[in-house]
Amino acid sequence: MSRFWSPVVHSLTPYTPGEQPKITNLIKLNTNENPYGPSPKAIAAMQAAVNDHLRLYPDPNGDVLKDAIAAYHGLERAQVFVGNSSDEVLAHTFQALLKHDKPLLFPDISYSFYPVYCGLYDINYRTVPLNAAFEIDTADYTDGGAIIFPNPNAPTGILLPLAAIEALLQTHPDQVVVVDEAYVDFGGESAISLIKRYDNLLVVQTLSKSRSLAGLRVGFAVGHPDLIAGLERVKNSFNSYPLDRVALAGAVAAFEDKEYFQQTCAAINSSRDTLSTQLSALGFEVLPSNANFVFARHPKHDAAQLSQALRERAILVRHFKSPRIEQFLRISIGTDAECAALVQALREIIA
Repeated sequence: MSRFWSPVVHSLTPYTPGEQPKITNLIKLNTNENPYGPSPKAIAAMQAAVNDHLRLYPDPNGDVLKDAIAAYHGLERAQVFVGNSSDEVLAHTFQALLKHDKPLLFPDISYSFYPVYCGLYDINYRTVPLNAAFEIDTADYTDGGAIIFPNPNAPTGILLPLAAIEALLQTHPDQVVVVDEAYVDFGGESAISLIKRYDNLLVVQTLSKSRSLAGLRVGFAVGHPDLIAGLERVKNSFNSYPLDRVALAGAVAAFEDKEYFQQTCAAINSSRDTLSTQLSALGFEVLPSNANFVFARHPKHDAAQLSQALRERAILVRHFKSPRIEQFLRISIGTDAECAALVQALREIIA
């Protein structure tokens, strides 16, 4: 603490990221990273971009990536915004689109960065409880302003059907609805298909999960050109060059390599389904997941103790101390060998 801190710094409660320890022979299933490496074509493109041109600034608009994303989703460049990670894209979204007179609405169990952004940007908000099955009920989103939620939700992994999202858009035509789709490629149907019909919809995605580029920090948003223009105004008042030349090259190549993307997503989905079955056999309650993780609790074993026991075996999972979910573990999907080691460790701990 410093006497030079501004008043807003004193009031902040920062986001706590997943642990990144330096432990040898670690099985790391706590931060939802992809167990498979990036597309070989993306790696080759990034290696080729490491040349004398790095002395030059990158394209401030990232047009080559915007065009790749637009072509992939059947959109126009004016409907695409790119930034340094989906977290930065979300940060600009909170400033540009989500600060209104009525409170911002989002689930009580959700991405824990949302209330952090609200504190940073002085945004009034209200959390909406998930139902008893830990699902988002769109009928509960009333008497508020803009709306934001992950889909699939995090950390539960539960997917909200596209029809429910469309109904929400129709019910709230004068409110911005932001769908945060960090995990949608693992079995969900993206709301991007609704962009052309609803001018109040913004969809945010990342290349960190399904395209194995968490270390590159690339995210994007798609929506009506007027929404995108608002994001651009904030971005260009903050950092005109958010994506470097290497990141742009790698991200474009990752979108072009559809075959590798589909193969790795299918492998993770298969491993997720197998792990869910094995955890259920051990007595865990496993919530239905359409993400690259599962959310599970055991009726006879404390989650914090299970997490610690796994850590002692060099296996990391994520434990949240938040109300309603303090007995759950969020387990990222690793390779089949990593998942098998986790199950064997849990079998020994429970026994």
